[in-house]
Order: sequence, then structure tokens, then C-alpha cells
Amino acid sequence: MASLDPARRRTLHSWSSGEVPWTLQRTGTEQPPLLDLASNDYLGLSRHPAVIEAAISALRNDGVGAGASRLVTGSRPRHAHLEADLADWLGRRCVMLFPSGFQANLAAVTVLADRHTTVLADRLIHNSLLMGVRASGAHLQRFQHNDLTDLERRLQAMNGQPGSVVVLSESLFSMEGTSPDVTALASLCLRYGAELMIDEAHALGVLGPEGRGLCFGIDMVRLISGTFGKAFGSGGAFLACDADLGDALLQTSGAFRYTTALAPPLVAGAQAALDLIRSHPQWSRQLQQRASHWRDALEGKGWTRPAGVGPVLPLLLGSDDAALAGQAGLEDQGLLCIAIRPPTVPEGTARLRLVLRRDLPDETVEQLLKALPCP
Repeated sequence: MASLDPARRRTLHSWSSGEVPWTLQRTGTEQPPLLDLASNDYLGLSRHPAVIEAAISALRNDGVGAGASRLVTGSRPRHAHLEADLADWLGRRCVMLFPSGFQANLAAVTVLADRHTTVLADRLIHNSLLMGVRASGAHLQRFQHNDLTDLERRLQAMNGQPGSVVVLSESLFSMEGTSPDVTALASLCLRYGAELMIDEAHALGVLGPEGRGLCFGIDMVRLISGTFGKAFGSGGAFLACDADLGDALLQTSGAFRYTTALAPPLVAGAQAALDLIRSHPQWSRQLQQRASHWRDALEGKGWTRPAGVGPVLPLLLGSDDAALAGQAGLEDQGLLCIAIRPPTVPEGTARLRLVLRRDLPDETVEQLLKALPCP
């Protein structure tokens, strides 16, 4: 068996929390904590007192795990409460909770597609959605990233052919920082009779009106997925859709029926996070304003302006070695930013993935600019 190129090897590191909420420390070292510019805890809610207290209360009342699937004894009142509140917040008729985003996306694709379906997926779609296509038996075509012209060309070529068509995209691509024009995408799908599913995992709490995502108010999006492991600071995931599709998921989805229900402490943490996000609608706007300031500052220092408007700011360095050297250099200056390499991103596009959090100190961007190598 050929050995992996050292630049491609992945090593699992264990991290412990620093004394302040936005820091992490690699366990087993004497080095000081690093400022966290890597995790997806965009709003800093994973260590918010209200989220922690809610999880502790649920832990004491309901135990660590649910003990069974939702259709056996795994359902608790808190599951239904969170589903109803999310449905109201998102303007959808039905929400169903899942233990992970990967499971939710598998369920989403397999309820929309089968072996008679052609799936048109953005070229940079998440691996979980691609695995859903494989599990469904559907035929896969991949259109150029956020390129509606390429997508329409493919839709036109399929017009009148037998079988259904499903389009898959994301509202915030986690390694690119980019977003599609969801309204235009939905209109295109409506014109050609294609179902549209959008993964909102990285956008919810961050983009759209009051952080409700870029699909909010666009009924042409048939199905959306979201997770609690990003801006919500908890764990687990959900699908949001109309009542008919929700019933189909309940009756047929193995990813929902045959798995232990989302752990009660995670449900409670997600509920507390949702309550906080709803009561602080300005958070998403403030985070976007801060992200714009960071983009301005990076561009002012000669970096290519990172695409998008959200808190993910990739700095493309090209080679694996350059990205790893960049990560090491930032760590030497007290900053944690992970080098992202193929196969997670296309060959030749290794990068530093900067992630902006709401609770980072104001002076972080100046510290970052001093620590970065010359572009």
C-alpha cells in the first residue's frame, strides 16, 4: 500500500478550552492558549451561560441520551417544542430533528430522489449530500459552482425527459465563504419543474433576515437542512419542509426512524440558542458588518478579498506546503487557523480558513494582519 504524502496526512489533535471563551489549547503541551479562528461557533453560543444551564437542566431531568428512536420511546416534549419553534422562526410547516447534519442530508436527498431522478448538484456541495445521492441511486450531474448559466443549460437539456430533477446547493459554502443567489436559483428550478433543496447549515443564525438564512420567505425551496453545531453552539440537525414532505420523511426515512433521538441536553442547548438568536436579531447584522471590516483590512494588506459576506474568509495559498506553513506561522503568533487541503478542496487551492466569531476581541484583526505572511 502506498503511503500518504506527509503534506496530506491528517492528525487528530485534542483541544481543551482556554480560560477565556474564544481560546483553545492543544492538550499535552505547555504552550499558551490560541485565539480560535477555526471553529464554526460563529455566535460564541457554545459557552454561553444560558445554553450551558439549559443543557445541564435537561441532563438532570431527562438523562444523557434519549434511549431510543423517536418512534419508540425517544421523544420528549422538548423535541416537539424545538421543532415547533424552529418551524415558526423559519416560516415552514414542519421541522424534524436529527442526531447529525450528515444524517439529515442523507434523509433529505433520499426523500426527494430515487433511481429515476437526476440530481444536479453544485460542484462544491458537501460530502453528506453526495452520499445521499449515492444512497438514493439517482443519476448525478455537477454544475459549476454558483453558476446559474451552467445549471440552466443542464436543465434545458433535460426538459421533457422522463424522471424527476432535483437541484442541490448550499446557502453558505463552508470552505469558500460564497453564497448563491437563492431567489434566482429557486426561480430557475420553478421554471423547469425541478425540486430544490438547500443546505443552510452555515448560514442559519448568520445570514438572511434576523439570521433566518437565505431561504427565508422563498417557498420555492422545497426542503432546507440546518445544524445546531455551528451558530447554535450545540449539536444535532434538522430538516424543514412542508407538511406533505414531512409526513413522507416520517413514514419512509430510515435516517430518522432507525436512529436514537437527539440527546435531550443537545435539544435543550439548541432551544436556548434559538431563544437567544430570536431575542438578539441584530447579532447576524453585526457579525456581517465585522466580516466586511475584516475583508477590507485583508484587502488593504494586499490579499485577494475573500468572497462572500459571512464569517468564513478563506485565504488561498495554493500548495499544501504553503497552507501548512501558514498555519504553523499563525500558531507561533497565538492564532489557531487550520490549513484546508485536498480532497476537502480542489487540487491547487489549499488555503487558510479564517472564521470570524462574534465574541472575538476587537484587536484580533490587527493581530492577524501582523501574523500573516506577505501575500
